Amino acid sequence: MLKKKKWFFAVVVFFAVSILLLKLETIRAASDDIYSQIKILSQILVYVRESYVTEPDMKKLIYGAADGMMRTLDPYSQFMEPQEAKEMKVHTEGHFGGLGIRITSSKDGWITVLTPLPGTPAWRMGILPEDKIIKIEGENAKDISTDQAVEKMRGKPGTKVTITIFREGIEPFDLTITREDIPLYTVTGTKMLNSSVGYFRITEMSAKTVVELDKALADLTSQGMKSLVIDLRNDPGGLLTTAIDICKRFIGENKLIVFTQGRKFPRQDYRADSTAPYSNIPITVLINRGSASGSEIVAGCMQDNKRAVIIGMQSFGKGSVQSLLPLEGEASLRLTTQKYYTPSGRSIHRDDEKKTGGITPDVVIEISRENEIALQKQELDVDIAAAKDRDKKFDVKISSATGGASKEKVKDEILERAIQILLVRDILLNK
Repeated sequence: MLKKKKWFFAVVVFFAVSILLLKLETIRAASDDIYSQIKILSQILVYVRESYVTEPDMKKLIYGAADGMMRTLDPYSQFMEPQEAKEMKVHTEGHFGGLGIRITSSKDGWITVLTPLPGTPAWRMGILPEDKIIKIEGENAKDISTDQAVEKMRGKPGTKVTITIFREGIEPFDLTITREDIPLYTVTGTKMLNSSVGYFRITEMSAKTVVELDKALADLTSQGMKSLVIDLRNDPGGLLTTAIDICKRFIGENKLIVFTQGRKFPRQDYRADSTAPYSNIPITVLINRGSASGSEIVAGCMQDNKRAVIIGMQSFGKGSVQSLLPLEGEASLRLTTQKYYTPSGRSIHRDDEKKTGGITPDVVIEISRENEIALQKQELDVDIAAAKDRDKKFDVKISSATGGASKEKVKDEILERAIQILLVRDILLNK
């Protein structure tokens, strides 16, 4: 019996050691493979340094290699040189100079517009979500990074830049745009649509958004708001924490808002507080193809928690989280480390091959490109009139900026449907 036990123990030890050695061999093989690939890169650097026709800038070579490495991953991961890393902070501090557009890199290598910011030069010139910027000052813009594109398009207020736009269905065209100093007011258009329905638009989710949101909600409440329209159309998102804080204003009871998860990151849940200041007010949320990232978190949270009716068009489908990692010499790495998921477990990240992604509205209303442009022009007319009342220095001629005021008022079908739904609800509840 004792011999059998010894034999059994020996077999167990043999298999345990074999498995351990196999794992070590696998790790060693993987390490050897990584080392051989790194060795290729180092060999290239040595050859270039020693034999290139002119003396190369080694820092530029290293930065170029890092940039190329990130390009093989996804459109949102990128290596940022020190100046680019500093500019990154501008997006969350709420003030910058330029054209007023949010851009991304698409898989085909072109710079693609996520959204123009309302009231900015790009907005006034009729730039739309999913427009592609194919040239900047006559130079081909294919395969340049978003930061390189931003650097080319930014400049001193009052100076001009010409970009070439490709839009589905029409020939490419040039736009010469005058740069402006652009303050980012992220909660705009706060107003009462009638005696009971309040409205505001969130254009982006920066560090200042929640303060602006609280002020807008307080203003509307003082005017007798009983229901609310939250307009997230053309909102490209921004800070994850801001999207979560927006949801906390309307959802309580410790409900799940969103969760994130990645290969090296365990699931992390983000929940509402026990109470929410506006948890009982009826809400409709408006989205379109320019709604991305943080705005999709808000829409998905509201939809899954049955807190609001989502109305409009399929959203963009940007459902990944980028971590900002410091590097030597004040450079930075923006790396996609996680994806976020709505409370029901949906990943809304866009898959162009499968043609999936984004938030599907509860009520789908498709709007043509022509109608979107007409609505932008119409809103601009109102913005200019309001701005002139606030600031006499604001001097934009409607005829030159928009091609003339619209003869006929264009219906905002998405907004009109949202108002109808809220009014019907009020009628039913008051019966």
